[in-house]
Amino acid sequence: MILDKFKLDGKVAIVTGSSTGLGQGISLAFAEAGAAVVGVDYVASPETKQKIEALGGKYLEVVANLASIEPIADIVARTLAAFGRLDILVNNAGIIRREDAIDFSEKNWDDVMNINAKTVFFFSQAAARQFRAQNSGGKIINIASMLSFQGGIRVPSYTASKSAVMGITRLMANEWAKFGVNANAIAPGYMATNNTAALRADSERSEAILERIPAGRWGTPEDVQGAAVFLASAASDYINGYTVAVDGGWLAR
Repeated sequence: MILDKFKLDGKVAIVTGSSTGLGQGISLAFAEAGAAVVGVDYVASPETKQKIEALGGKYLEVVANLASIEPIADIVARTLAAFGRLDILVNNAGIIRREDAIDFSEKNWDDVMNINAKTVFFFSQAAARQFRAQNSGGKIINIASMLSFQGGIRVPSYTASKSAVMGITRLMANEWAKFGVNANAIAPGYMATNNTAALRADSERSEAILERIPAGRWGTPEDVQGAAVFLASAASDYINGYTVAVDGGWLAR
């Protein structure tokens, strides 16, 4: 049955940025689809843990700061110790810094690029090595952005990092497809999450954004769940190197 291909029974997924927002939504979706979830964030994620365990799912909470790549090896080791394998990685953790490009600081550049691009690549590398060691193949899902396609305003390092996410997702597909690894990305549109709190609080900017979204509303974590489960499942085995926009029609406008 076709719906069986969307099931994640017996799979183990690492989801970064799992405490709130898109990361929490994806974690819940994976648990509902049958996967055990390792949730990684720089703060604890008790709400995500409680919601997954209420479903009867398995959740391992890992507190780690992904501003550097140092925690990655330990996160993978803890995943293997708890569940014995790794099948899915979602690189969702990310930050944004807003400042006019003419004044943009080196710190704001480096902080964003380290988490949004460098850590994404090296976490993916660690996952791919584990997939090969298991001889199992696996799924990597990177969280891109509308600014993987567009320039944005006042977010130079965010734009650069999310453009990089799209590019390295393609590279991963080119090199790792032969090992049974699928690397794809999701480009969320304007979502009602912590990263967009400042925009939503600015009535003028919020109105301008909503006027361009054909769906006429901000997206929610639930809007991303279906795409995430699809890309994590056997239903997407022949999709590789692609960035799926979940944007309410923004890019079509």
